[in-house]
Amino acid sequence: MFVQIITTEEKLYEGNATSVRVPGSMGSFQVFANHAPLVSTLAPGHVRVVDTNNEEHHFEVKGGVIENMDDNVVVLPDR
Repeated sequence: MFVQIITTEEKLYEGNATSVRVPGSMGSFQVFANHAPLVSTLAPGHVRVVDTNNEEHHFEVKGGVIENMDDNVVVLPDR
């Protein structure tokens, strides 16, 4: 799946990944390839992206939104 993490100032991450874990406002959850479409708000916490080389990328967020549609994940974090 293709993942983008974008703030108003910069693109923090862009690339293919095997999973994304986010702090959803109703609890943490993880998105994998072929996940059902979703839109969710984020709570303050930690976003973890595991890329296709099995390397982890970590980002702190103060909230925000995540959208997954057709294996395209967009995270718009509050920072």
